[in-house]
Parts: sequence; C-alpha cells; structure tokens
Amino acid sequence: MTRVLLFGRLSDIAGWRERRFDPTPARLSALKALIAKDDRGLGEALDGPGVRAAVDKALVRGDVSLAGAAEVAFLPPMSGG
Repeated sequence: MTRVLLFGRLSDIAGWRERRFDPTPARLSALKALIAKDDRGLGEALDGPGVRAAVDKALVRGDVSLAGAAEVAFLPPMSGG
C-alpha cells in the first residue's frame, strides 16, 4: 500500500490531500494514470510544468519504480524568493 499526498493547488483541484492505493502501481506513470482515470483534471495538473514528485521523501525525475514505496508526494511549482 502506498500513501499519496498532494500539496498546494493540486489538493485544491483534487478535493483531497491524502489517499492510499493498494496495490501499489509498479511505476510512477502507472500511478498517475490511475489517478487520471478517476480525475482527468488532476491527471492533467500532475503532468503540468513544474510539478515534481517525491518518493519516500526524495525528489525523483522521470518514470521511477514504486516497488517498496510507502509514500509518493506530488508538489506544485514553487515560487517566491
């Protein structure tokens, strides 16, 4: 089971901040596809520019494996200074 966290505008779009997925999808792309199947707008937002993913609190790039992952967080683009 993997806990998925959404932050900022992503949680506003989804209407939820935390959800659990069981079984855990094999790859990050499969998790995004599963989320998009339920909520097209959120799926599009997750693929938007500047959205980052963290797997078990480590930022990742690309389509990584989620084998053994306990937590996946999606972070909107950051701004400020």
